[in-house]
Amino acid sequence: MPTAIIADDERLMRDQLRMRLSQVWPELEIVGEAKNGDEAIELVDQLKPDFTFLDIRMPGKTGMEAAAVIGGKSNVVFVTAYDAYAVEAFERGAVDYVLKPPEQERLQITVDRLKTRLSRPKEDVNASVSAMLAQLTEKIAAPKKAHLQWIQASIGQDLRMIPVEEILFFRSDEKYTCVQTEKFEALIRKPVRDLADELDPDLFWQIHRATLVNVNAIEGVTRDIRGRHLVMIKGRSDKLEVSRSFLHLFKQM
Repeated sequence: MPTAIIADDERLMRDQLRMRLSQVWPELEIVGEAKNGDEAIELVDQLKPDFTFLDIRMPGKTGMEAAAVIGGKSNVVFVTAYDAYAVEAFERGAVDYVLKPPEQERLQITVDRLKTRLSRPKEDVNASVSAMLAQLTEKIAAPKKAHLQWIQASIGQDLRMIPVEEILFFRSDEKYTCVQTEKFEALIRKPVRDLADELDPDLFWQIHRATLVNVNAIEGVTRDIRGRHLVMIKGRSDKLEVSRSFLHLFKQM
């Protein structure tokens, strides 16, 4: 049977990944768990697992640092929350990755890749990790682009220039995107995926493929009877659905 260890400083994330892996790869035996990179290195030496699932951000040694020590002893799979730069680097590297929270369809793709590795020698990931770190450093050092400060939107026959800080949320349908402020609703043709690239990510969180919400407008998060997570907007009855891919944004709430 193939074996693996999971390293993550959050117990709930370890439990969730273990559960998802049991669903998509029941033959995989999780032989150990670690809370940081140092423990992961010790477990790899002791248990010699086929695969090591490493959270990137952990206290002590990070997943990246642990991977550099593990080298070719175990096939490394990085676990990341939402670091788009890292994902781009993983796609080009010799290692695999899992996005938090682990969703069954995406995890199945990773598992299919991992199964093909069982018949091959374990790769030394040092070169791949070095390349990823260099790429991440380059991205972080690059000049940051200016974020949108105003939205030009239609209200009836009129055009209105709306300061972005006055916007509570954006919500798209197939043709238009609704721009909601405290006083009025306007329409634009730009889709949410484009707005997400142009708005300040510290001010606007994408909580669904069709929804962006102003962080300062969030009153809280609730669940409905169907188990969906919904964002409540201050002073309004609107409730905006949060897709599972973006639930990690509300861990601190």
